[in-house]
Amino acid sequence: MIEPALALVEFSSIAAGIQAADAMVKRAPIDVIKAGTVHNGKYLVLIGGLTADVEESLAAGRQVGAEAVLDYVFLPHVHPEVVETIGGARAPQPNDALGVIETTTVAAAIHAADAGVKAALVRLVEVRLADGLGGKGIVLYSGLVADVEAAVAGGVGVLERPE
Repeated sequence: MIEPALALVEFSSIAAGIQAADAMVKRAPIDVIKAGTVHNGKYLVLIGGLTADVEESLAAGRQVGAEAVLDYVFLPHVHPEVVETIGGARAPQPNDALGVIETTTVAAAIHAADAGVKAALVRLVEVRLADGLGGKGIVLYSGLVADVEAAVAGGVGVLERPE
């Protein structure tokens, strides 16, 4: 399912994450794309749906789990490839260049994935969410060298800006 909006909250406490997820699904009609534990004892809640519903649910989750929120991201107009790639990796085209962004949080990886794929004509190959990465996130783009460089610059650029 392609979602017009996407949000993710990353919690340092599993119990707080479960309570927050409960509040999120009760607040507005949203799709829970992923909710569960990941390496290093974190809990992730990834939701999608209509922009206002996702924004309202995100606010509820951040409020309920406030003490345990490590990071979050809200993408009101998420690129469709971000949602598709979170569901599983895709093979790059033969002879394409490959660009990689490594982040310290999953929310940052999703934000970078969205920004990069909007910055250049690239294919989003993979968005890895914490498991097997020590809690980090990984984003892989493929395409022509100049396009991949622009995508990586766009993805890294959103990570360097304070909100």
